[in-house]
Amino acid sequence: MNDPLTGAEVFITPSRQDRPEHGTGADGGDGAGGEGGGCPFCPGGAEAPEPYDVRWFVNRWPAMDGDRCEVVLFSPDHGASLAGLGPEGVRRVVDLWAERTVALGSRPDVGYVLVFENRGAEVGATIDHPHGQIYGFAHVPPAARRELGANPCPVCYEPAGDRLVAESPGWRAWVPEAATWPFAMVLAPLGHRADLPSLAPWERDALAALMADALGRLDRLFGAPMPYMLWVHQRPTDGGQWPGAHLHVEVAPLYRSPSTPRFVAAGELGSGVYFNPVAPADAAARLRGAGVTP
Repeated sequence: MNDPLTGAEVFITPSRQDRPEHGTGADGGDGAGGEGGGCPFCPGGAEAPEPYDVRWFVNRWPAMDGDRCEVVLFSPDHGASLAGLGPEGVRRVVDLWAERTVALGSRPDVGYVLVFENRGAEVGATIDHPHGQIYGFAHVPPAARRELGANPCPVCYEPAGDRLVAESPGWRAWVPEAATWPFAMVLAPLGHRADLPSLAPWERDALAALMADALGRLDRLFGAPMPYMLWVHQRPTDGGQWPGAHLHVEVAPLYRSPSTPRFVAAGELGSGVYFNPVAPADAAARLRGAGVTP
């Protein structure tokens, strides 16, 4: 349904109140089984009975019906992080994201595949095990549709300049000029690539290397794991042409300084106007300084 005041689409899902919670916080729906009291995502757990490198399964407590919500396990190592997997480990995750984009996107009831991660209890993850989720929307959601309709392409058009954070072959990571979150980043190919499945093997390698690099900088920034939200915008799967689709990863880190969250408060939500306390060029400089010391 749509909110008559804002036009925002809202799914009412009271059944998700009954999902089990492991650890602290309440997340966007890990879909974990609670049997046995241990981590359900570790090998031998309720959701991962067999050994694995990466794994996906249908969310038991979905935000939408029809098996259109999935959980992706990044690693069997409970203490790992996406950045900590290194380029090779992240590449396995990228490949699984691409595989599931094709599988979900081929369904007639799915018009858009959104890949995302909530990292840390502070942004709602109830299970510490490294994992993300995938939603198969029936239609293109508003945030993605706004980008797809922009002309010129906002990903191609924005010069990084002194907001560049890191690069890998054919890819770059930068802090947006009008970043909503203090240390927000966009990771995108220099060429106009439409979606994860269309990436060549070397492009997947480059994306994996850049993700490991950029996300690792967030953890080093304040000397502690950075809670963040991450999502992938890509070409819709509804059969349209969508020439404006430019694959990119957006990262919204929570903290603006050590242990100090950047709260989006009433003045921002009530107005739709955002106030970032950290200058994007300064954020990029600090992220560049958080690279691995030789």
